[in-house]
Amino acid sequence: MNKLSAYQIIEENGKSAGRFVELALDDLDAGEVVIRTHFSGVNYKDALAATGAGKVIRRFPCVGGVDVSGVVESSSDARFKAGDQVLVTGYDMGVAHDGGFAEFVRVPADWVVALPQDLTLFDAMALGTAGFTAALAIYRLEQNELTPAKGKVIVTGATGGVGSLAVRMLSQLGYHVVALTGKTNEREYLRSLGAAEVLLRNDIDFASKRSLESAQWAGALDSVGGDTLPWLLRTMQQNGAIACFGNAGGVELHTSVFPFILRGVKLLGVDSAATQQPLRSQMWQRLAGDLRIANLDQIGHRIAFADLPQACAKLIRNEAHGRAVVEFVAE
Repeated sequence: MNKLSAYQIIEENGKSAGRFVELALDDLDAGEVVIRTHFSGVNYKDALAATGAGKVIRRFPCVGGVDVSGVVESSSDARFKAGDQVLVTGYDMGVAHDGGFAEFVRVPADWVVALPQDLTLFDAMALGTAGFTAALAIYRLEQNELTPAKGKVIVTGATGGVGSLAVRMLSQLGYHVVALTGKTNEREYLRSLGAAEVLLRNDIDFASKRSLESAQWAGALDSVGGDTLPWLLRTMQQNGAIACFGNAGGVELHTSVFPFILRGVKLLGVDSAATQQPLRSQMWQRLAGDLRIANLDQIGHRIAFADLPQACAKLIRNEAHGRAVVEFVAE
């Protein structure tokens, strides 16, 4: 190949910014496996990098995109061969290693996951880091004895990528799911995903100074942080658990010890980027099994590579729902 198209993150005036460029394969970071990109998902982290709204890039320039699915073009590692369908999410992709917003990707073999038999390459990116994070959060909650019989589970940031997928997965597992959103016009969308109830942020007093409030939730998946996480802590049931994996609403946590020492609440951190094998492959098998979502087109919508900057901007403006999936090779 002579040249490949890529969306590269650069530094301008002390902030990150995105640009379309042409590169040679040898310009990409080293790795044992070269993948011809078919799809890449657009994540909040990608939008922060591409718009300069957040400091997530650890090296400039760097091809953006923390997710990719495609077909192995070449491999010097015996675990993979040309023609294999594979996916990569997380690790240093798109932040310190050239990522998935390019026609070809070159990565270490240890990062590569064989595409589960019951998923398509589009499915893998309609899920992507968001679906993997949702699955991992559910797994962590299950490890802490959460079951549908324990009570309601609330999902914050419910119209986002992780939130939308979590609502659907939990409802399929039999949970009574409460979706929390600031978007008054998205109630029907959330109910169509399986939410039994929809709560609006404007109806909640997040500024309450009380250490504990009425116990409501057996479990919670929080992608927001900010003033939402302390409210969740105050309103958890006895021995409830919160899986925390996002900071869309802020990075600081102001709370008291009372939820922990009087109700036994557990706050579980979820770091999907650093998840190692074999748990990573185990979660992808679940995403193709008991957590598999039918009709992923309802959540993941295809966009052209040229429309990537607009998709990132919509995420930052909180105008998107579901998952934008960049299509490089039509299925």
